[in-house]
Amino acid sequence: MPKTKQPTSKQLLSVIQTQTAIAKLGLDINAVMTLVAEQVQLITQAKGAIVELAEDGDMVYRAVSNGANEFLGLRLKMHSSLSGLCIAQNKTLYCKDSENDERVDREACRRVGLRSMAVVPLIHLDEPIGVLKIYSEQVNAFKDSDIHLLGLMSELIAAAMYHATKFGAQELYKLATQDHLTGLANRALFLDCLRQGVEKAKRSGKNLGILMIDMDGLKPINDHYGHRLGDEALKEIAKRIDGSTRKEDLVARLGGDEFAVILTSVADQELAKNAMNRIVEACGLPFVFENIKLNMGASVGLALFPENAIELNQLIEFADLKMYENKRARKAVILKE
Repeated sequence: MPKTKQPTSKQLLSVIQTQTAIAKLGLDINAVMTLVAEQVQLITQAKGAIVELAEDGDMVYRAVSNGANEFLGLRLKMHSSLSGLCIAQNKTLYCKDSENDERVDREACRRVGLRSMAVVPLIHLDEPIGVLKIYSEQVNAFKDSDIHLLGLMSELIAAAMYHATKFGAQELYKLATQDHLTGLANRALFLDCLRQGVEKAKRSGKNLGILMIDMDGLKPINDHYGHRLGDEALKEIAKRIDGSTRKEDLVARLGGDEFAVILTSVADQELAKNAMNRIVEACGLPFVFENIKLNMGASVGLALFPENAIELNQLIEFADLKMYENKRARKAVILKE
């Protein structure tokens, strides 16, 4: 069947609908990038879609579609990737088969599970600063119309970036890695720093800890007083978590009522538990906003590298399990009272 150059009417309608959805997101660049990645994956029937930004010689996965969640925060060297070449040449590139294309990082492709991919540059202030990529497990999976559509979608991200900041790349990276509501690191930056932290801890032989934190009480606040007060409660919890940690620790909002902390170079479990207890105590203190007392708190789970797990995903899962155990125990105490 011959390849069609132009996207279909249905695909173009999806682009327009995406543009409308972007307008509602305002200046939340990470949300815009994630939305576009999810939409372009659906429209092109790709296995996954990724927004990569160029940072310090690396291509960093800053936003991903649902099909590529496990790769959020991943770093690849610019000089050995098709995405890096896309930026260097400032043009759309297509790889029909990663096993027979010298331009790609073949091992990285195998790790991600792709055989074909298309990348288009993201342009900010006339400079390529990243790429929008779609990929498939199949050889030569994309038509010309898919690649043309990818270009249209990248322009949507570029337009949002321009409206968010007319300044340089550094300000843009800050917006792309920052939670829009609280100002904390977002999920992409958390995973990026955790990957780097685990590798550093492996080399140095030092411990590293992570805390997975679930805010308690957000749903009742939203239900009784609305999302405006819910947002204020989230911002307050963010301040309290941040104020209970050291400067060298990374505090992130992962989304919704989920937060996380990377405890850098914790000497032992006791110090990590002290940090956890400080956060629980701070988050449980009274909070009055506009003369309304809002009941809130935090359930926290701790995982230590290498004591509890040595792989990133296992470390997160261990801390998550401990957090849910803590949440169940706190609910049981409340019921008894």
